[in-house]
Amino acid sequence: MPGRTHMSIKEIKLMANTIRQDVIRMLLEAKSGHSAGSIGLADIFAALYFHVMYHDPKNPNWEGRDRLVLSNGHVCPVLYATLANAGYFQKEELFTLRKLGSRLQGHPHRGSLPGIENTSGSLGQGLSIAAGMALVGKRENKRWRVYCITSDGEHDEGQIWEAVMFAAKYKLGNLTAIMDRNNIQIDGFTEDVMPLEPLAEKYRSFGWHVVEIDGHNVREIIDACERSRAVFNKPTMIIANTIPGKGIPYMEFLNEWHGKTPTKEQAEEAIKLLEEERKEIEEER
Repeated sequence: MPGRTHMSIKEIKLMANTIRQDVIRMLLEAKSGHSAGSIGLADIFAALYFHVMYHDPKNPNWEGRDRLVLSNGHVCPVLYATLANAGYFQKEELFTLRKLGSRLQGHPHRGSLPGIENTSGSLGQGLSIAAGMALVGKRENKRWRVYCITSDGEHDEGQIWEAVMFAAKYKLGNLTAIMDRNNIQIDGFTEDVMPLEPLAEKYRSFGWHVVEIDGHNVREIIDACERSRAVFNKPTMIIANTIPGKGIPYMEFLNEWHGKTPTKEQAEEAIKLLEEERKEIEEER
């Protein structure tokens, strides 16, 4: 019967490492795409698909599945790599990313690949899509939940705040949004482009349940998602503080890697660093 995969914390860390390595190889092959955000979200995607969410790779359209909406669609390499590792399609297809005729487009497209719930392109739309799904689920008394991955930079968009008000009005307790709070966007640091803080206070004032976590701490990610299941009368925003390009020092914290891909030499260095990290994880008790 379909349901949740219950990987251990250690296994999820190893999966996140695998996803990061896959993303590096995909971007190297494509020579186009978004590195920092995709790599920074690996822990969150690993935790969602291998512990938190109810889903079935063998039956992607299973009615009882949890829905994941990717609002910041440019980080789709991490979604594609996660879906492939979960068994939605063969991993070899990852290396067709952004190639002519590929199912792995530069932004996800619903219907092109199994497991893709929404088409994304323009930023700021995903939370509205997720809220609409959650409203349907609530009105039809469905048990499934909706998860929405959104970026901090998207919060420059007015549509985000319209969705925030909508979700609070309809008390969408079946909606959990996770913000990738990595503090960068294509034009620089978020607080220089358009100051966003205090984000947690803003969401609380709009009627949301808010949790702030370390977006690389697997236990915190899982605990925050589980706690959101117990909140029935309001939507949840998990503000996940992340490091763009996590685990690859020459990428970390630099907004230039928002939409830049590694050279062959840089990719080899990144894989070497990630392999060293993998050995450290394997030695953990």
